[in-house]
Amino acid sequence: MNAPPTDPIKLYRHPLSGHSHRVELFIRLLDLPVALVDVDLGHGEQKTPAFVALNRFAQVPVIDDGGAVVADSNAILTYLASKYGADHWVPREPLAAARVQQWLSQAAGALARGAATARAINVFHLGRDTSAAAQEAHWLLARVEQALQDSPGRWLAGGEQPTIADVASYTYTAYAPEGGVALDAYPAVRDWLARVEALNGFVPMARTAVGLGEER
Repeated sequence: MNAPPTDPIKLYRHPLSGHSHRVELFIRLLDLPVALVDVDLGHGEQKTPAFVALNRFAQVPVIDDGGAVVADSNAILTYLASKYGADHWVPREPLAAARVQQWLSQAAGALARGAATARAINVFHLGRDTSAAAQEAHWLLARVEQALQDSPGRWLAGGEQPTIADVASYTYTAYAPEGGVALDAYPAVRDWLARVEALNGFVPMARTAVGLGEER
């Protein structure tokens, strides 16, 4: 684990992007200096040559850590944990590491297709039906509920301390009700969300809905 950077890490983000929030949340949990740079997705700022030079996929979030530029929210979490985090954020023991990667895959897959998509449709008035996304959200929530019930440490990857799997999964799960996906039937999930929110340095995501762009 390296010492915190002298200069703030630049985080290029949109304030309503859950992908951006998971990165900001982790930076705050690690107590690292950060400079937030809002990207105007509604006006296509992510597609300008200057931004594409940072991320060829024209998506937020992106970080610039003293010239080390990293894009993709889960890749950023891995980078930050490996460079600045305690070992529990990305375990080195093979089975524990594999369990973290399993949940990162769900965050990029079923969570993005389900709760995140339903939220985007509702919050940003996209005029699409949310039923398929909501169904996938509940499919994943049922499995998260069971995993948490089976976890001795009550964290997603099963350990006694949180990992980046919890950070990657938190935002779109917590904000699932904005997509019409209720969490009432998932007490273990709600308890887990509360545990994340009780971590030192936790910051919430804004709930005001203005604009939508591309994120990953």
